[in-house]
Amino acid sequence: MNRQQLQQLVCERLEADLALLIRAAEASHQAATNEESKAENKYDTRGLEASYLAAGQSRRVEEIRQALAAWRNLPLREFDEELGIQLGTRVWLQTADGRRQCLLLGPDGAGLKLPADDGEIMLITPRAPLGQQLLGLGVGDEVSAGKERWEILRAQ
Repeated sequence: MNRQQLQQLVCERLEADLALLIRAAEASHQAATNEESKAENKYDTRGLEASYLAAGQSRRVEEIRQALAAWRNLPLREFDEELGIQLGTRVWLQTADGRRQCLLLGPDGAGLKLPADDGEIMLITPRAPLGQQLLGLGVGDEVSAGKERWEILRAQ
């Protein structure tokens, strides 16, 4: 899978998440403003809880919109060994005992998992300690995640 295909796949997943969350936020807003949500006594907090949920979902909608915009505007460049790993780079890591992991370093959307021909790709950002360590490194370098050390096998 090439860079453009990966970028398109990330955008499609974020768009699907956004559409789902917008529907949920609208439903929460309706529940919060519904006549039945009015408090019947001082201990009745249904309306308040529904408004908290609607506010949280609205914030999440905005976060996904920002992530989607960041991915749409991400310039895709070929891997440059002199610059090392940058945003948009796909990285293959391996531990000493042979466990492997494929990561995509992106501007936002951490935790998103993408299917790939050779397994699964986990999206991480430079805000994560591992993502921050990867910036500027190249094949053969090592990074640590918790107590584990990972060698960079490949970057593209």
